[in-house]
Amino acid sequence: MVLERVWKTLLVVAAVLLVGFFLVQGGVVSAPWGEDRAEVHVLEDGSDEPKAAVDVEVADTWDERYTGLSDHDSLEDGEGMLFVHDRESERTYVMRDMDFDIDIVFIDADREITTIEHARAPEAGEDGEDLQYTGQAQYVLEVPRGYANETGMAVGDEVEIEYE
Repeated sequence: MVLERVWKTLLVVAAVLLVGFFLVQGGVVSAPWGEDRAEVHVLEDGSDEPKAAVDVEVADTWDERYTGLSDHDSLEDGEGMLFVHDRESERTYVMRDMDFDIDIVFIDADREITTIEHARAPEAGEDGEDLQYTGQAQYVLEVPRGYANETGMAVGDEVEIEYE
């Protein structure tokens, strides 16, 4: 009797964990360990003083990464979005449904900037799918266009991410 109750309890726990895992992986819900916001600091190699600090929204599910900034009207300097992927890979970002220009900063698994792209918003009659920007990254930081140049961000700079 006791053994039967233990097995039933274990089966229920396993089922709940399995359903939760698939909901998180499918982007239906955010992972419980995920955060909605973070602070990103860009440091020049060997420096403790950040050359840029960006308050970001974190996009760590498939749905959040797909929508990205397309539901925003603009970004102020010091604001952005951080796209978090489960591993480093070559990433291609498009300007689908974007209303404003941005800088796209590709960051590898070691949190080093690999590429900085200056992306323009689609013009009338363009959907933005053809405006593609590619880089090696596990993390992708999007900030207002020109902000990377204004702050002196460069390939090889180190990035620190502090989740709030």
